[in-house]
Amino acid sequence: MLEELILTVLLTSVPLVYAATGELIAERSGVLNLGVEGMMLMGAVSAFAATFISGSATLGILAGAVAGTMTAGVFAIFALGLATNQVATGLALTIFGTGLSGLMGAKLVGNAIDGLPSLAVPMLSDLPVVGRLLFSHDIMAYLAVVMVALVAWFLKRTRAGLVLRAVGDNHDSAHALGYPVLGVRLLAVLFGGMMAGLGGAYLPLVLTPHWAEGMTAGRGWIALALVVFASWMPWRVLIGALIFGGITIMQLAGQARGWTIPSQFLSMLPYVATIVVLVVISRSREFALANFPACLGRVFHAGK
Repeated sequence: MLEELILTVLLTSVPLVYAATGELIAERSGVLNLGVEGMMLMGAVSAFAATFISGSATLGILAGAVAGTMTAGVFAIFALGLATNQVATGLALTIFGTGLSGLMGAKLVGNAIDGLPSLAVPMLSDLPVVGRLLFSHDIMAYLAVVMVALVAWFLKRTRAGLVLRAVGDNHDSAHALGYPVLGVRLLAVLFGGMMAGLGGAYLPLVLTPHWAEGMTAGRGWIALALVVFASWMPWRVLIGALIFGGITIMQLAGQARGWTIPSQFLSMLPYVATIVVLVVISRSREFALANFPACLGRVFHAGK
């Protein structure tokens, strides 16, 4: 029973890892995109539709990534191209993604698909306990950990990562040095959209092999909080995703076991935990500002 619970926590954490890692890159470039929820929903409905029509989960993964990237492109047009307020634009993107995904998926409700198969790592998957927990997952679960490692390497070990961080910390100085601020931010936003789309795609391809309107259930907002919780550090995102994934599963397990606590309160647990974490972090100024991109949310005007 405990092994099954831990396995469920690991799988539930995967969409959060994707979405939060993508948003981390966007924010390190100085862009605050609150449309993660909308991008995840677009990725989810596109992945389900592509898989349902073609019968290929691989095409579903690609469709989810493309849908998330295109949705992020809409945000980039307004927030970067037209220099609109990033907070308002991100909120509008979430509303847009929620409505459009519901419209696209209206005729898909009630259908089911064959999700991604598990890929057991030879020899390692035969190890007692840890073999099933760590080495018997689907390809997207493995890829999530790989992406975190790549992002951590990119930010710390590459010149491009240094440029990205420079743009997020002081876009005027970066521009004066000749770096294309808007170009860097565009790529960061599109990457964030692709990752959010993959996170959304994981829901119908692995967790629940069907489409339901609003099936992300606030995971996009939790991913935003995860970035702050991780103080913009990739490996901390992985830890935070496991914590929030555990809280999500705890409320489901509580409902299944018939706890006397009202089910509505149990459903609130992941979001209550999010608020508590943000309040605790805000009380520690040193932790809250660690790695904080100084130009986060600030509009850059190339002409100045």
